[in-house]
Amino acid sequence: MTVSHPTSYTAYAFTEKGGDLEKVTKQWKDPEQNQVVVKVLACGVCGSDVLVENQRLGSGLPKVPGHEIVGDVVAVHSSERQFKIGDRVGSGWHGSHCGTCKFCRSGDFNVCENEEIDGVTIDGGYAQYVTLRTEAVAWIPKDLDPAETAPLLCAGVTTFNSLRNMDAKPGDLVAIQGIGGLGHLAIQFSRAMGFRTVALSHSEAKKDLARQLGAIAYIDSSKQDTVEELQKMGGAKVIMCTAPHTKVIEGLIPGLTVAGQLLMLALPEEKATIDLSALITKRLSIRGWPSGSAKDSEECVAFAKQMGIKCMVQKFPLDKAREAYEHRDSARFRGVIVPN
Repeated sequence: MTVSHPTSYTAYAFTEKGGDLEKVTKQWKDPEQNQVVVKVLACGVCGSDVLVENQRLGSGLPKVPGHEIVGDVVAVHSSERQFKIGDRVGSGWHGSHCGTCKFCRSGDFNVCENEEIDGVTIDGGYAQYVTLRTEAVAWIPKDLDPAETAPLLCAGVTTFNSLRNMDAKPGDLVAIQGIGGLGHLAIQFSRAMGFRTVALSHSEAKKDLARQLGAIAYIDSSKQDTVEELQKMGGAKVIMCTAPHTKVIEGLIPGLTVAGQLLMLALPEEKATIDLSALITKRLSIRGWPSGSAKDSEECVAFAKQMGIKCMVQKFPLDKAREAYEHRDSARFRGVIVPN
């Protein structure tokens, strides 16, 4: 089943390693079983889109990036029973799971051994249309702005889902390192979950913003000793690292309280050197977290809507996809491609 559609459509893809995004024409393909075709209304520009450009995961080229996708279903397979034409849906980093590996059989779909990644191993949302696997598709409320919602499907669900799976309890101190695309959402989620939230940065530039987002304190490492200030507050139960600065992250471990957790969400290119003995005396741990499933995304969006959590975005039309990508680290705070 399908609505009227073009025989081809515009997308932006990486065609060679280290090259620029290129405008390409994609031929329309009807969805196969367990697929839907979605007309893209918005696609967030994530820092990890660089994994396609530099082929760090060896995912192959050409490839259309983009894994923060919101749009409307315009085509379904004749066997489809879950989604219908006109549904508002979205999909994030998690692009599919096999359902048969040992992790899928235990319901842990996000670490599927055969996972596909939207915009990394399969074509993503820098396009007018995208084909999505139904097991990785989330329902999105139509009363939400697609551009403000799209980043919740990666930056949002990563911070929301990781934090709710840590050992912290309401009232504990949670520190957020970095106040960018992930960090500005992390502060809001942390505050809404009942944690005493501290923002960590390297200048005063985002102090007022951090306070407005819900931080009870702001530590500027250019003027203060971050670890000393955290310990004055009793030490952090969780330090969430959202900015990929290896040396900064290494130095944060002493800022944790007993049984504290250093939560890695950023993707630094440099390898870290950790003093492992520092983990022993205070029972510290280092954890990572890989985004979330479609159900996690739906719960993240619902929580954000109920609690008034807003993603700050800068919109770009599809023909400015290259500019949006080049500004992925400086857009306030999330570049979002909005096809015409």
